[in-house]
Amino acid sequence: MSKLVRFGISIENELLRHFDTYNSKKKYKNRSEAIRDLIRDKLADEKIVDPDAFVFGIISFVYDHHKREIQKNLNTVQHDSYKSIQFSTHIHLDHDNCLEIIIVKDKASKIKPLAESIFGFKGVKQGKLTLMASYK
Repeated sequence: MSKLVRFGISIENELLRHFDTYNSKKKYKNRSEAIRDLIRDKLADEKIVDPDAFVFGIISFVYDHHKREIQKNLNTVQHDSYKSIQFSTHIHLDHDNCLEIIIVKDKASKIKPLAESIFGFKGVKQGKLTLMASYK
């Protein structure tokens, strides 16, 4: 770990009050820990928008497994992207619906189109892509 550096900031009373409430809810031990986390999150968020950034994340989606061609389409797109996919799991939610979760890591320019192609298949009812990146 690198050396810690102290610095001061100026902040409005009302904003500080809201920040302290936030810190209490999140169980931060002190303001410094909260500020470090917020900075890391913001820097990582900035990196995710770069198509060349190396990202990792989760593609999750619910689909009707009775829809024609859905299984074939899902298998094809996942096999075509096997280098980006680290792990996947399939859960039967009820008689008609399944939840699939795919853990991915690769450049953002490869992960985002993969998720979008899955979400575009007929039978996919809901999908979400959650990306993360190292702030470094």
